[in-house]
Amino acid sequence: MSHTMRVVEISKPGGPEVLKPASRAVPVAGHGEIVIRVAYAGVNRPDAAQRAGTYAPPPDASDLPGLEASGTVAEVGPGVTRWKVGDQVCALLPGGGYAEYVATPAVHALPVPKGMDLRAAACLPETYFTVWTNVFERGGLQAGERFLVHGGSSGIGTTAIQLANARGARVFATAGSAEKCDACTRLGAARAINYRDEDFVEILKAEGGANLILDMVGGSYVARNLSALALEGRLVQIALMTGAKVELNLAQVMMRRLTITGSTLRPQSLEAKARIAAALEREVWPLLEAGRIAPVMDREFALGEAAAAHAYLETSQHIGKIVLTVAG
Repeated sequence: MSHTMRVVEISKPGGPEVLKPASRAVPVAGHGEIVIRVAYAGVNRPDAAQRAGTYAPPPDASDLPGLEASGTVAEVGPGVTRWKVGDQVCALLPGGGYAEYVATPAVHALPVPKGMDLRAAACLPETYFTVWTNVFERGGLQAGERFLVHGGSSGIGTTAIQLANARGARVFATAGSAEKCDACTRLGAARAINYRDEDFVEILKAEGGANLILDMVGGSYVARNLSALALEGRLVQIALMTGAKVELNLAQVMMRRLTITGSTLRPQSLEAKARIAAALEREVWPLLEAGRIAPVMDREFALGEAAAAHAYLETSQHIGKIVLTVAG
């Protein structure tokens, strides 16, 4: 391994243009860690929020953006028994994915699913960790229930539609164009709702209400989500794209026995994320290997084009995932 590596760093808080190529020392694997030679790195909304200065990394994490990657194990730290140098993995990262090498807890790495290449595997960790823990663990989605996911054509949305459908739920999704709605139905949504000219509240009410809603919009959507829920329905909040402060009619929550919950992934403990990784390998990896579900890829950019990747992400034109090619 070289002693230095190419990276993309955040030169100052701001727009995509503040992402700058740089050179840094290659990380060393600490106790319980592996170092991955990165082939591809996922590009996600939290990366853009960190770049803008609104989502600081944890104190012990790299200041480089990048929360997921795929590649080859380049170094194994003390205490690691599962992985060896040369293994192909994809991993949830504490940060640092926009680089040729990245260190991460070994328990947050997963084998590349059989039959899948590294490019596709880079699309898995951030979205699958998020969807599994929020939809199935926190949200408790069961077969036969009605599930609504907002932003159905996003990386989170395309993952949630497929997983929920594969596990027997009836899926509804919102999206902002006919093309995106078509993508949602092809992935398994029973009904895709164009939020620009249709009211998801009325549509879900006509179906009996949603048992579970996964929302990353926030703001005015929160009250509308509560109206769209069935009796004893659950709302899981995972992002706040239009605002965190809302007014709620708590009488509605009480009388209809609704549940409002939510989570963020990055601040959770090493042990909590290791439990999610184990659940994914047990419950979801067989579906990926059988071809019943698959990551949806929109576009890839070279590592040095990270600024262009962020600019594209923020247009919201993409369907599925965006990745950076590092050594692929």
